[in-house]
Amino acid sequence: MSTALGRGGEYADIFLEHTLATNIVLQDGLVSQAHQAVIFGAGIRVISGSQTGYAYTMDLSPNAMLNAARFAATIGSGGIVAYPSHSVSQVFCTDSVQVLESCVSRQYLLFIDQLARSMDPRVIRVKATISQRIQDVELINSLGECFADQRPRASIMISIVMQQNGQTQMGYATQMLQMGIDFFSEQRIREVVEEAVSRTAFLFTAKQIRGGEMPVVMAAGASGILMHEAIGHSFEADFIRTGESIFADKIGEMICAPCINIVDDGTMSYDAGFLHFDDEGVLGERTVLVDHGRLNSYMHDRITAKFYGVKPTGNGRRESFRYPPQPRMRSTYMLEGDASEEDIIHSVKRGIYAQTFTNGQVQIGAGDFTFFMKQGYLIENGHLTQPIRDMNIIGNGPRVLKDISIVGNNLKIDHSAYMCGKGGQSIPVSQGLPTVLVKRLVVG
Repeated sequence: MSTALGRGGEYADIFLEHTLATNIVLQDGLVSQAHQAVIFGAGIRVISGSQTGYAYTMDLSPNAMLNAARFAATIGSGGIVAYPSHSVSQVFCTDSVQVLESCVSRQYLLFIDQLARSMDPRVIRVKATISQRIQDVELINSLGECFADQRPRASIMISIVMQQNGQTQMGYATQMLQMGIDFFSEQRIREVVEEAVSRTAFLFTAKQIRGGEMPVVMAAGASGILMHEAIGHSFEADFIRTGESIFADKIGEMICAPCINIVDDGTMSYDAGFLHFDDEGVLGERTVLVDHGRLNSYMHDRITAKFYGVKPTGNGRRESFRYPPQPRMRSTYMLEGDASEEDIIHSVKRGIYAQTFTNGQVQIGAGDFTFFMKQGYLIENGHLTQPIRDMNIIGNGPRVLKDISIVGNNLKIDHSAYMCGKGGQSIPVSQGLPTVLVKRLVVG
């Protein structure tokens, strides 16, 4: 640490990681792939004014660590900064998580295959992946703090191919939580398989409709992707600092209706975005981004928090020791309102009810987005009628916020296996939404 600070750095931290990642795939009734990887090393960061130096090493010998510290320290120059000898240690998890064994995972995968085929005779192909990631981290910083934690993560991903009267459809379902091997319970496996089969069967009756600008009811849960992609990234403080976000310099302003409250939460146990502390050693917290329509906070790491003269919010995250942290979401969702889903649907004369989405594109600066809706319904005279599929939903994030006129009382957090990419890094997150009515969006 003294070497890292030896050329005038104001702050330094060392991030140590050991991760065991296991990934096993079943296809066509056979376990076809199995991968296991060990990620092991240390990242050293030095901050001096607006400059950041970062170096990492997979060799934890003293010489290699010192070389990495010297490399990171080259961002600054000046006198030696004393490193405090005391430390405040916080260890959050001491019980070791059981490693997923290949024989056990094979049983899970075969059960998934058999269960899916037994649920619907139209199932002709099943692909299933189960994954486990056990990450042990320790962070030491120049403030004299030391944190240690174990972060387990498990996921199930299932894709189904079904055939009916010469027509073929494919659907999928996933789930991911911060849990050990107990994640793979029979009940959870059944839930994911049932969802995958149901989504695929739905597509046989669904059709595409003529598009245009119309009201869109966003269903609770998976529609939370709107919170994450079209709105959430615009609240990350590095985009604010560079002026890329349309929400720059709008703290305290009304940006949407008073019925809207949005949070980014790192405190929900087992959630993909749960953090005892972030990857900078800042304790996890629940950050209110929008408070009754008013922009209340951005999502900060240590660097942006210092720039704005505020406390970091626990949003400094990184993919692994190979990367420096940056402001990232954890679990981003809108709080509940007062309306029932039925009343929201009944208020729409003609529009669509959007349930599940696949990929999308977002421009952070302008906030323009396009999402691909895989599953939904046409709304006619206040009722769900024709199942619909494969439609694009096009809009603008800030405008959508202003156009949300009714918020439902049925918040649902989506625990799908969702990985967020930013700056070349991919991290686990979750999102959520109660049913909301957006007065107008382009559907096509």
